Amino acid sequence: MEKISYTTKGTCATKIEFEKDGDIIRNIKFTGGCNGNLKAIAKLCEGMTAQEISSKLKGNICGAKSTSCADQLAKAVMS
Repeated sequence: MEKISYTTKGTCATKIEFEKDGDIIRNIKFTGGCNGNLKAIAKLCEGMTAQEISSKLKGNICGAKSTSCADQLAKAVMS
């Protein structure tokens, strides 16, 4: 299992950490951001493939920003 640490860009969360087991994503943790919402996103994405997460979350924006924590997760799992 590969441990990944991804530094976000343009969001309140500053880092996303997760484990990649082949193409399956597990143990997602955000540093910073909206704690309750990001815990929910992590639970909902647990056990999904990187492609499933990307297809659901890529392009999601937050307010006037051009990205969001969910969008950053989509980018992180595909990197």
